[in-house]
Amino acid sequence: MNVLWSRFLRSIYRKEPIVGFVATVGVVDAAIGGLSGHWSLLAVGLGTVGTAIALRLWQVQRRSATEPVGDHPAHILPPQSSRPSLPTLTASKKSPPRGL
Repeated sequence: MNVLWSRFLRSIYRKEPIVGFVATVGVVDAAIGGLSGHWSLLAVGLGTVGTAIALRLWQVQRRSATEPVGDHPAHILPPQSSRPSLPTLTASKKSPPRGL
């Protein structure tokens, strides 16, 4: 379970570091508020997590709206290169240098 949790957190931070940080702060606030009986801190934490999730959804929608759906990448090089192929490199069997 611990390995899965750490992989999940790493994937969040690599993709969206700001949203991941805000969500982590909110979860910690909610955990502290829930365990200590401070209901206002729990509410702030849950609100922060909700804001982080809403921010992430907004970013995904904005990114998908700006990317064209049906475009294929243009091929810059022709299928067969007009240059001849490069020679194969081989390692020479020389003796190692002798030390002094």
